Amino acid sequence: MGDLNMAEYNKERRWTTPSKRAKGYVDERRAKVHMWGQKEGQPLTDYEAGMRSGYLQCQSDHAGLFRYKQAMEATGDRKYAKKFSREKGTKLKNGGKK
Repeated sequence: MGDLNMAEYNKERRWTTPSKRAKGYVDERRAKVHMWGQKEGQPLTDYEAGMRSGYLQCQSDHAGLFRYKQAMEATGDRKYAKKFSREKGTKLKNGGKK
């Protein structure tokens, strides 16, 4: 994580389309090594392999996707919707296109 403290590291909701995450995790679990990120090439621990079963990430993915769709419906602005879907604990801005 480098110089980031945990508050900064965990500030943004990181989500992806669930089917895309699932495909990447299947490939990673089969290879039994990290395929991207800071630990690329290092073996997966049992805990990390379990996390890649997808249940916990699924919760974040669905929350992010819900917030993205909510913002798109309210504003029609993709850039804002992407930003809004990654923020934690924010409210949808008022107004916008309908």
